[in-house]
Amino acid sequence: MEIAKSMELATLSHKQSSFAGPPHEALFLVLAYLPLFELLSMSEVCRSLRDAVEKDVLPWLNVIVERPLSLRLSDEILMKIASKANGRLRTLVLMYCAKITDDGLQRVIDQNPLITKLHIPGCTGLTPDGVIRALQKLSDCQDGLKSLWINGIANMKKEHLERLQFYLQTNQKLLQIQQTRQPLLYHNYRRLRAYRWEELGRVIDVELCPKCNEVRIVFDCPREECKRKRENSMTGCRMCMFCIPRCEECGKCVENGDLEETVCADTLCLDCWIQLPKCNFCNKPCCTQHANMQIASTGSIGWICSVCHDKSDDFE
Repeated sequence: MEIAKSMELATLSHKQSSFAGPPHEALFLVLAYLPLFELLSMSEVCRSLRDAVEKDVLPWLNVIVERPLSLRLSDEILMKIASKANGRLRTLVLMYCAKITDDGLQRVIDQNPLITKLHIPGCTGLTPDGVIRALQKLSDCQDGLKSLWINGIANMKKEHLERLQFYLQTNQKLLQIQQTRQPLLYHNYRRLRAYRWEELGRVIDVELCPKCNEVRIVFDCPREECKRKRENSMTGCRMCMFCIPRCEECGKCVENGDLEETVCADTLCLDCWIQLPKCNFCNKPCCTQHANMQIASTGSIGWICSVCHDKSDDFE
């Protein structure tokens, strides 16, 4: 958020200037913190920014690939991007990059053994064995890997997870982080795109679900009775999202018989359903994530959901 404000203020200041001149200094300061798409866009603004992006190593030490670039990123393009760090790449974040293969990832890892943060969720072109080989290489480095995201890698089994945990446990610093482990709540995970797992004492994002025994993200519950079960070493409702539904607003577990109807078809517990404002026509709420489905009601207080609004148009 602070980076975005700095860029906005710098751009505004540049526009308000009566004479053309060099970019505001703040633009150069934020280059190292931009995702790849924004970084490449900045290189097309002017010559000085292009030179800063192309010739400076600092912006390329942390490569973050998100949509829309993630849909087009290939092994060859990734290699060209990673090579700009000159072997000093520290963070590699590939969000849902389906075209990246084991060989492509391994080539980047071989040339950048100092990577400490590897996030590859939803990279369906990767295999568990390919991830293990990459982690094995990174574990040989003195600093080692500090954060690993692999949710969405297909066919990840218990034995694969155990191998990954073995390589992660060779780092004594990670063992200290894991001792400060805190609960992971579903609604926080859904709302925060860049969830900082290391701050919760979590080096890896997945574990073995106690109910289905699949390697997935396992969530804790904020209900007091569920907390007591967890403190007494009881599993309770600590499961993955496929084994038990959870409220989008507060993250509490919701039994199938307690599911309340919503405009957005997301899950809400009874407490949150009561507190949220309802549509003037169907009397259904929508969660905060889908507030864009609320249409201001003309001539009355409140709002109409997009579903009822479309139906009313059909009758006119």
